[in-house]
Amino acid sequence: MDILKNVILLLVGFVLLVKGADYFVEGSSSVARRLKIPSIVVGLTIVAMGTSLPELAVSLSAALSGSNEIAVSNVVGSNLFNLMVVLGVCAVISPIAVDKSVMKKEMPFMLGITALLILLFADFIMPWTGFSKTGKVVGEISRFDGIVFLALFAGFMLFTVEGALKHRKNNADTEEKNDKNELNIWLSILFILGGAVAIKFGGDFVVDSASNIATVFGMSETLVGLTIVALGTSLPELVTSIVAARKGETSLAIGNVVGSNIFNILLILGVSAAISPIEVIMESLVDMIIVLTVSVVVFIFGKSKDKISRAEGITMVTIYVLYMAYAIIRVYAT
Repeated sequence: MDILKNVILLLVGFVLLVKGADYFVEGSSSVARRLKIPSIVVGLTIVAMGTSLPELAVSLSAALSGSNEIAVSNVVGSNLFNLMVVLGVCAVISPIAVDKSVMKKEMPFMLGITALLILLFADFIMPWTGFSKTGKVVGEISRFDGIVFLALFAGFMLFTVEGALKHRKNNADTEEKNDKNELNIWLSILFILGGAVAIKFGGDFVVDSASNIATVFGMSETLVGLTIVALGTSLPELVTSIVAARKGETSLAIGNVVGSNIFNILLILGVSAAISPIEVIMESLVDMIIVLTVSVVVFIFGKSKDKISRAEGITMVTIYVLYMAYAIIRVYAT
């Protein structure tokens, strides 16, 4: 009976997360379009932030409850899912034309902060941190690290918003006003607030029920975070990007993924660590190195012909399936 109850709560949590993010994105995007913000910037900021809210809610709940393994593995698993599955599936539907500005700015920035996170994960190779390796724990994301991440996040947002304002100024004379089909401002605010509330409660349900299920089946919190929680909280990115790809808005799809991954590292881990220092185990360090590796692969795919082809999309999804098999075998073979 307890298992059934936890499964139901898990599903209810995912529904609240997905629908909450959906309403949040719709309300926020409507406001952004009224302000004439370009689609790639909407993808990198508002849509990316909205679709990352489930991860934020889950990781915050995990940090507050002391389930730090879920907080870390949720971010790692979500970033892998975004890169391999979200972009891969979108490329299979329609080859993704890669925005050159993303490849020059945001993508290298994402690679840089991923590499920085690996260094912070591996405190044991940097003796000046004062970290003492114990058992499976190989590092720690300290409160100071979290504050640094939040400062980088603020800088990224300022840079992106500045670019949006410059774009709007340069195109003020050529863009036509077309907000007849947009939500009115009060309905947009209602969508944003209602979506945020649904995401908050959905995150609580997911963390509590996932932790209980893990205990019953002998699964580690890391495996739960990499699989059930990461896949569930990444559904908004998947749905949003697939819809964008089917409409030909591929710049929104890749902007959403790159922006979400940046948010996951800087905002989610930043806030979580600022609340409570996060211990890092060896499995999470290995997984983060895999994230960096596949990030480089996606960067190479995008740079090769300024697009991600269907064949490359299939390759990306295949890599993810192989990784999932490795993650499961890793737990049950030890």
